[in-house]
Amino acid sequence: MKKAEQFKKIIKIDEGYIIETNSIYFKLVFLTNNICRIRASINNKFPEESYILNKTAWEDRFDDFLGEERKKIKPLNLEYKEDKNKLLFISKNLKLEVIKNPFHFKIYDHENNLIYSDLKGKAYFLNEKNQFYHYSKIDEYNDYFYGFGEQTGTLNKKYEKINLNPKDAYMYDAEKTNPMYKHIPFYLKLNRRSKKAFGIFYNNTYESEFNLAQERNNYYDRYSYFMAEGGDIDWFFINGPKIKDVVKRYTDLTGKTTLPPLSTLGYIGSTMYYAELEENCDDAILTFIDKNKKEGIPIDFFHLSSGYTVRNNGKRYVYTWNKKRFKKPENFIEEMNDKGTPISPNVKPGILKDHPHYDNYEANNAFIKMKDGSPYVDYWWGGLGSFIDFSSKSGRKIWKQKMNENLLEYGIKSIWNDNCEFEISDENAICDFDGKKIKAKAIKSVLPNLMAKVAYDNLKEKYPNRRPFVVNRSGFSGIQQYASTWAGDNYTEWKTIKYNIATVLGMGLSGVANNGCDIGGFGGPHPEKELFLRWVQNGIFMPRFSIHSSNNDNTVTEPWMYPSIKEYIKKAILLRYSFIPYFYSLFYNASKIGEPILRPLFYEFQNDINVYDESFNFMFGSSLLVANIYEKDQKIKEIYLPEGADWYDWNSRKKHKGGTLVKYNVDIDSIPMFIKSGAIIPRTKDLKDLHNDEISSYEIIIQPDNKNNFILYEDDGVSNDNENGFFLKNYISVIPGDCVEINFNKEGKYVSKVKEIVLDIINTERGAYWVTVNDNQIKQFLDYDKWNKSEEGWYYNAESKSTLVKLKNRVEDFKVKISFEPFDLIGM
Repeated sequence: MKKAEQFKKIIKIDEGYIIETNSIYFKLVFLTNNICRIRASINNKFPEESYILNKTAWEDRFDDFLGEERKKIKPLNLEYKEDKNKLLFISKNLKLEVIKNPFHFKIYDHENNLIYSDLKGKAYFLNEKNQFYHYSKIDEYNDYFYGFGEQTGTLNKKYEKINLNPKDAYMYDAEKTNPMYKHIPFYLKLNRRSKKAFGIFYNNTYESEFNLAQERNNYYDRYSYFMAEGGDIDWFFINGPKIKDVVKRYTDLTGKTTLPPLSTLGYIGSTMYYAELEENCDDAILTFIDKNKKEGIPIDFFHLSSGYTVRNNGKRYVYTWNKKRFKKPENFIEEMNDKGTPISPNVKPGILKDHPHYDNYEANNAFIKMKDGSPYVDYWWGGLGSFIDFSSKSGRKIWKQKMNENLLEYGIKSIWNDNCEFEISDENAICDFDGKKIKAKAIKSVLPNLMAKVAYDNLKEKYPNRRPFVVNRSGFSGIQQYASTWAGDNYTEWKTIKYNIATVLGMGLSGVANNGCDIGGFGGPHPEKELFLRWVQNGIFMPRFSIHSSNNDNTVTEPWMYPSIKEYIKKAILLRYSFIPYFYSLFYNASKIGEPILRPLFYEFQNDINVYDESFNFMFGSSLLVANIYEKDQKIKEIYLPEGADWYDWNSRKKHKGGTLVKYNVDIDSIPMFIKSGAIIPRTKDLKDLHNDEISSYEIIIQPDNKNNFILYEDDGVSNDNENGFFLKNYISVIPGDCVEINFNKEGKYVSKVKEIVLDIINTERGAYWVTVNDNQIKQFLDYDKWNKSEEGWYYNAESKSTLVKLKNRVEDFKVKISFEPFDLIGM
């Protein structure tokens, strides 16, 4: 065993320092005042060859491969102070101590509070199995652990052991299954006592394990640990103290969520059923699209399952078409495009031995290999097969070629990467690693990212002014740069709704803002009526909204499958569409600063320790709390509303104080939502087609008790013209007071299609006295119908306890003032 016990010496290098101990070497780099990198190696070799780091302060072998995706910065050039016990480094916001004996690191904040410490006496060691460990000291009763990518169960992972070794976790238990499909070695730690947070990202692609205080050893302080099956312990300390700060800085390192096409925010239709029919699957899918339109249910995208690749023997052969099921694929794709429901076809990285193009792939050096150069062969769907090596230039090249010949040339504009966990069981399998050769186990977790990048780059090349849309089932940290994701093949049961909420929230904390879960359940029986309705009512808030199934009882899950609740299903989906301006603005925000769309309550209310263990109620953006129903036959739901804001019931507008528990009466139509004081929530109406309908009006809910601002983002929703300034940012700022001021300041070259804006100003105490636009009073209406038909004016709605202000949209900046000053009608 090799264990770092005693400091020996320190050497200055270009980007930082090399520290030598009795048996392990360390590379120390201060990237910024808030991000510190500590890398432990047993051989004093620190090769820089990351496929995923978005921000670096050193030369890397894959700089050219990543190109403009990678941002190079200069590291901090910090000097240190030394005494007989320690070395001390001080940045603007952090102080790092290197304790000499026993060797370990400590980190303090700018107020000199100890916020992190390695475990004294057992910080870093490599055992005889080549497993590298890093132990951290914890505050057992006050520390909370969040993140870790895609996980089941509750959000707080204290007392759990987490394995990162992606599997095809078909019909997983949403409460207990581990591991899942993704490999994201990142977490946030929030302390109940200090209410401060920091993050740790392990830049290691080997199979790994987190133990979060589940293990005890009385000879040491309480601890957590990270163990990797190979490679270096290469970790980044990411300072907070706010959770928001940690997520932003983590996504600075690993990349922001790519801004998706607007149409992908709608209902994405999908099921394996239609693509598995013996013949005429194309007609069945087209009929399904028409049925949605007939029922008044908007649908804007369709995931095409792998049945289109099935041959007569029942096996799936990627990049082939079953012409009995899809008579003329190019005609089918054109029809789907014409209907405003383009398809995203399922592709898989495994090539069966009897695939008609297997020899062609092998001849083009596409596969993961064995030491003797022969293709690695393992069990795959329907038999034995080999895996495409996306760390190989030749593998990426042939994959791109097949994608073009069999999909993109037919008019496909999106790719769905499925079954991309790369479950490689042979220790001797080899990946090319762009010419360097490495054991597959060392980088298999990052292969899904490379698979997504190939699709993303290929779509950009084929359609240079169209935003790519890629969907991945698996991925390593940074997958959000290339793909939307979903939590795989969930099981149809009540608890799946509940725990999938926490899964989506955990992914958002881990940098992946565009994610979701199969609505209605993928595997198992079809959902019972109430279960299906509640699932849809939950799912409409997920960034990815797709009803997707592979029911084992020969049924298909469809929006109208239960006529008695069909209208409630439709109502919920239309509610999602009304929020599209809010969704799209949140996605823009995610693409720039990395914030999740759906957020745990503690993300917005870090000072309220009562929400640290809340896993299922969440914030939709910063303004709306959603406390959905996920229990069967529930009649009353108790909902804790966080301290730090007042809350207004979405339907009744009843005001509730923060820090209180409310009892909510539940019926079949219930979607419990609460508007936060200071909220700015842009919506629209009558939107049913994201391809063809223009958003011509905004309805902006504003609760003006607190100062707030929001960027309402617009562009054409399709092209990359936004990168050249053709966007519109509406900077909405609210200044509270007896006279509320709302400013609209605009930036960008995009010309908005919005003609009308309605402001819904919530004030449960009184109506308005007067309203001005750019200091000119506009007309008050006492009759709602007359107000509704007017071009501009205001009306007090007693039902919603709000002042409704209708405006013509303006190209230039403008401001609105609403007087809520006390007014004595008798005394005038």
